[in-house]
Amino acid sequence: MKKIYKLHRSLSIIIAFPVLLWASSGFMHPLMTTIRPAVATQGWPVIPVDPSRLRVSLTSALSRHHLDSFLTVRLVHIDTNWFYQVVPGRGAGPVYLSCANGNVLPAGDWLYAQYLARYFLEGGVSRSGIRMMADASAPDCCGDATECVLHPARGAKVANVSSVKAYDREYKSINRLLPVYRVSFDRADGIRIYIETTQDRFSFAMDDRRAVFDELFRIFHTWGWLDIMGRWKDVVVFLVAALAFCTVLLGLYLFVRLRAPRAGVRRLHRYTAVVAALFTLFWSFSGAWQALSKATGPEDRVVGVQQRFGAGEGMVDVARLAAAAGAPIGNIGLVKMEGKDYWRVSLVPARVAVVKDLMRDGRSAGPGVVYVAASDYSVLKEGDRRYAVFLAGVLSGSLPVAPLAATPVTAFDDEYNFTDKRLPVWRVSYPGNGHPRWYVETCSGQLAARMDDATYAEGFSFSVFHKHHFMDWGGKAVRDVSTMFWAVIQLLMVVVGLIMYFRFRK
Repeated sequence: MKKIYKLHRSLSIIIAFPVLLWASSGFMHPLMTTIRPAVATQGWPVIPVDPSRLRVSLTSALSRHHLDSFLTVRLVHIDTNWFYQVVPGRGAGPVYLSCANGNVLPAGDWLYAQYLARYFLEGGVSRSGIRMMADASAPDCCGDATECVLHPARGAKVANVSSVKAYDREYKSINRLLPVYRVSFDRADGIRIYIETTQDRFSFAMDDRRAVFDELFRIFHTWGWLDIMGRWKDVVVFLVAALAFCTVLLGLYLFVRLRAPRAGVRRLHRYTAVVAALFTLFWSFSGAWQALSKATGPEDRVVGVQQRFGAGEGMVDVARLAAAAGAPIGNIGLVKMEGKDYWRVSLVPARVAVVKDLMRDGRSAGPGVVYVAASDYSVLKEGDRRYAVFLAGVLSGSLPVAPLAATPVTAFDDEYNFTDKRLPVWRVSYPGNGHPRWYVETCSGQLAARMDDATYAEGFSFSVFHKHHFMDWGGKAVRDVSTMFWAVIQLLMVVVGLIMYFRFRK
C-alpha cells in the first residue's frame, strides 16, 4: 500500500502542471465561444440568374482568352455585374470573365473576396433594393464592379487582403476549408473575415479580443508550442492524458483502502479529488483517445474530385436549362459522371431562409438541385444522390461493393457535427468492416468527413465526455456552466494536492 501511495504521489506531481494548463483553459473555452466576433450573417442569398444578362457565352469568353480547358465554372455577381467564375487548372485561382462583354476582371478573386466579406460582416441591401446601373448594357462592367468593391457607399475600409492556402496559427485545421482569403477591416477591433470564394462561403471570423483568448487556448490547452514536433506532439499529449487517467485510478483505490484523515489539507484533497474523479476520468480518457487518433490517423487536408472539361464542353443555354429544371436558376456548375457531362443546376428556393449562424443553428436546407444532361437537356432522375454516390466511390478508391444507402444530411448530429463545417452533404454508407460512411459535398466535389464505427466512437467520446454534450438537454448555457464548474474543481484538486506535497517535502 505504501508503494502505491508513493507512486500516486509521484505521478500526481508529473501531471500537476499539465492538468493546471488544461483545466484553466477548459474554464476559458465557454467564454471563447460566447465572445465570438459579431457578423451580420453567415449565409449568401441566392439571386435568380437572368439569362438576358449573359450576353457573351462561356465558350466565347474562354476562347477569347485562350483558355482551352477548365476544372469548374460558376456564375457570380458583384453588385449587378455578372461573371463566369472559372478555375482554369489545378492550383490556379479563379478567373472572372464578364458575362456582358467577355473581358477579364483584373484581380477578380481578390475583389470578390472583399465583396463577400463586407456582405457577411455588415449585411447588404435586400434583393428588391439592389442598386441598378443606369445602363445595364454598359461595356465597362469590370470597372463598375471594381468601383463598387473599392469605394463602397458605407462601412469600414478594407485594410488587407491575403490568400491562405495552408492552415496556420490563426486559421487552424478545425476550420476545414482551403484555400480561403483573409480580409482584414480597418476597425478598432481589427476584425478579419475568412472567405471561400469558390462557394460564396463564410468560413471564420477573428478579432483582436478573440485572438487573445485563442492564443491562450492554443498555448494552454492544445499545446501549440509543441507543433514543431509534428505528430509526436499528439503522442506526448496521449501519454500525459493516459498518465492522468491512471493517476486517478490509483487515487480512487487509495480512497477506498485508506482511512480518511480527521481534518486538514489531506481531508480536503481527499474529498475534492473523489468529487472530481469521475470528470477527470472522462476528460483524460477522451483526450487521450483523441490524441491517439490524431497521431495514427490521416492528416487534416482538403480532399476532393477535380474533373477537367474542354472549352467546347462549356456550351450552355441557360434559358433552356431553366425550362428543363422548371424553376428559376440560382447557379450552374458542370460535372462529369459515368462518362457523361451534366449541368448541376441550383434552383432558387421558394422561401429564402438566410443562415444567421450556421454553427449555432446547426442546419441548412440549401437550394434544390437538378442535373441536366449537357447533350440533350434531359433531367437526370435523383441526380444529386447519384452524383454523391459517384463522388464517394471515387474518393473511397472505388469500393468494390455498392453502397447500402445515400441520404441527405441538412443538420449536424452526433456523428456529423459542427466541427465538420459543411452543410448540406450526403451520407453514403457501405457494408463491410466498421460500416464505413463517406460524407460528400456535391456542390464542391469534396470529402466533408469519413466515418466508421471506431471513428464515431472516438468522436462521440470526445463530444460527450470532454465537451460536456451530455448536458445538451439544458442548452448551451447549462453546458457551459457545467464545463466551468468541473474545471474549477480540477484546479482546486491540483492546488490542494500541491500544498500537501510541499508541506510533506518541508
